[in-house]
Amino acid sequence: MDHEAPAAPVRDAHVLALRDGEPRGRARSERVASEAPLEIRFGGAASTVLMRTPGDDEELVRGFLFNEGLIGDLADIVSLAHPPATGDERGNVIDVELAPSKFVPVKRLFYGSSSCGVCGKNSIADLAIRAEPLVSRLAVRRSVLSALPNRMLGAQATYRATGGVHGSALFAPDGGLVAVREDVGRHNAVDKLVGWALAQGLVPLSDRGLLVSGRVGYEIVQKAIAAGVPVLAAVGAPSSLALDLAVRFGITLVGFLRPDAMNVYSHPDRIQDD
Repeated sequence: MDHEAPAAPVRDAHVLALRDGEPRGRARSERVASEAPLEIRFGGAASTVLMRTPGDDEELVRGFLFNEGLIGDLADIVSLAHPPATGDERGNVIDVELAPSKFVPVKRLFYGSSSCGVCGKNSIADLAIRAEPLVSRLAVRRSVLSALPNRMLGAQATYRATGGVHGSALFAPDGGLVAVREDVGRHNAVDKLVGWALAQGLVPLSDRGLLVSGRVGYEIVQKAIAAGVPVLAAVGAPSSLALDLAVRFGITLVGFLRPDAMNVYSHPDRIQDD
């Protein structure tokens, strides 16, 4: 595999900082989160462009293909590499060769923004999830969940530097962080985690929980279902469709997670008192 390096996840920016009591402001340098296109090619043919934070690109592509249903497991990927490129394409293209039994339909050609996890769906029918309800004996104590946001924040180097990326983390029942990923797109951060878990042979993630920063919409729950995650916790609120999916597919959905409070929206039996 060619490991041509993409851009750094952060870059410097010159800003004029305006504050009360300083009418002229102060010029200074700040770090901002990088956002750049990642072009996915199949057999050399361009198919998809994802806007992402550079880094963990192979994981992102693996997780994206899995969560979109284009692959069933890691064995469906024959090769995945950065092809030789120059200019803006350097480090921002990944060429994928899938097993002969896998076919990428033309309708998969689309652009995915960092804020949209369902860009490229051609119809409402494409949003249907074909999976069985999750079955898992995973149980998590309330105190474990409450400590997770601060624990994840401590592992988010790019967020601490820029304040401009989302975080996602896989956690064990005792609260240990198994893996943490960051990206300007919350769904990309989850795809990166799933791509990592695929490479580790951990999918389905029936004995792990998933924590995400921000809100929870359809696309995040859909990815949790695909990866077999039974407990999904978020710092923000869920949408109505996210809640409906969690109820239907057996996911314990926790929102507004704080050190001293949380809302459990579905399947609360997996949350244990201390």
